Amino acid sequence: MEPLTWTLQAIGLFTVTNIDDVIVLSLFYARGAGVPGTTAKILGGQYLGFGAILAAAVLVALGARSFLPEEVIPYFGLIPLVLGLLAAWRAWRSWRDEDDDDDEGKLSGRALGVGTIAAVTFANGGDNIGVYVPVFATVGTGGIIAYSIVFLALVAVLVAAARFVATRKPIAEVLERWEQVLFPIVLIGLGIVILIEGGAFGL
Repeated sequence: MEPLTWTLQAIGLFTVTNIDDVIVLSLFYARGAGVPGTTAKILGGQYLGFGAILAAAVLVALGARSFLPEEVIPYFGLIPLVLGLLAAWRAWRSWRDEDDDDDEGKLSGRALGVGTIAAVTFANGGDNIGVYVPVFATVGTGGIIAYSIVFLALVAVLVAAARFVATRKPIAEVLERWEQVLFPIVLIGLGIVILIEGGAFGL
């Protein structure tokens, strides 16, 4: 029964700790609308970012606590905060230079990078490390393997859910119209929440 129990617990834990990623990934889809390879980049970035979270949690759970001190985790909030500020600055520049916005320029400006997506994923889920570590520490090696397999399978489900949300016409129209505003706001807000909840800088 243990494998089944671990599987069900892993599904519940992943859902609770990653459901907010659907909104962030939906905004990535809105930003990459019409750009070839958007899904592949989002999937790759999500796997890189979540893989780093999972690896860190496993290493810490196995006793490598010096690898990632707990007090460092809240400062991951700086990553989406900086990326959000950069996105806001680019949006402001694009509005200021609207006269030069040909279609090719729009596409290049909206291109997504796997590294950016991975960084946001890692920062957004950095606090999940603290949730996963005690679970991994108690289930043993077999449990860690089972949880990891389920988690990695669910990453693809998460990306598919985000794609579904972003491609519903009413939602897609809102996201496409407002993504240049929503994208930096979500990232900046995400960074601030991570910093405050983790007590970074004495907040």
